[in-house]
Amino acid sequence: MFRAIPSQYQGAAFKVLRLAKSSAAPKPKTDGPGIGLSTTSGWFRGAPRITDHTRQLNQVRKMAANASKPDTAVNGVVANGATDVGIVETPRVPDPWTVDKALDTIAAGKPAEGSTSPVPYFHMLERLKTTKREGWKRFGIDRGESISDHMYRMSLMTMLCPSELATKLDMAKCMKMCLIHDMAEALVGDITPVDGVAKPEKSRREAETMDYITQRLLGKVEGGDVGKTIRDIWQEYEDSKTLESTFVHDIDKMELLLQMVEYEKRGQGKLDLGEFAYVKTKIVLQPVQNWAEELIQEREAFWSGHSHVRGDVGVDGGMPPEKRKMQDSYYKREGEDDKN
Repeated sequence: MFRAIPSQYQGAAFKVLRLAKSSAAPKPKTDGPGIGLSTTSGWFRGAPRITDHTRQLNQVRKMAANASKPDTAVNGVVANGATDVGIVETPRVPDPWTVDKALDTIAAGKPAEGSTSPVPYFHMLERLKTTKREGWKRFGIDRGESISDHMYRMSLMTMLCPSELATKLDMAKCMKMCLIHDMAEALVGDITPVDGVAKPEKSRREAETMDYITQRLLGKVEGGDVGKTIRDIWQEYEDSKTLESTFVHDIDKMELLLQMVEYEKRGQGKLDLGEFAYVKTKIVLQPVQNWAEELIQEREAFWSGHSHVRGDVGVDGGMPPEKRKMQDSYYKREGEDDKN
């Protein structure tokens, strides 16, 4: 009996079968024509039955690996001179960082400024779709979630806010805040606690980027009113003084925790992302704390019987002291005492 090749290798397997029919490649061994896999599994009838499954599967795996990286790409340009349009690098600019230096790195050119049309702004938003969240990359997750992915799930999560809290909130503003709060990362990139960028410097870069977006791109669109609203909501999130901003900060952390657990489960116990569990300790509102506690219990059940990092426990949970200090500094709220 022919065992089905896993779905992640099926695309490359088609290549094997096509090559087998060409004169440039040896034909695979068969033990009879006309016996193929079901079309419902993505295969076609009439495919040859492979008798040496292990050899063929190894070949498929090698081709799948090569197919995923056809050429080495640097800044979106592959070795053969073609452009990989799916790669959009975070701008790397010399200090001091400025918006204009970052704009100069955009391969497609700067969006038009001072327009009465929102289309240039729409182009800038595309960078949120293509810019990856940086924290996961340190663990080899290079094709993980984008900034937009993160903000979109946050906005949907707010819709499930428990009624005892929802009645106290401007829920429409909360959803907007979820979709706006990381907008500056379209140019600044996703700066994480371990990147070595001081919090005041991070705040400066992001504030200047929001000024650029809301004034230079949106300042003449609909009289500038929409741009002003976006800037005000972003600042409210940054100031963290309203109940809405506190809730969205909590949702931000809850979404990160969800992604942490989902990546770990997909890693089948070979990927420990426990340092990110630290953010659970920074969730303020009880309803979101309840969600986070349920999720951490789910994670503990997954890791049951196996050593793993508990960032929510701190140094006693396996967190290096220096990394814990960086996290404390990054997530420190105004008026909060330093932690040892």
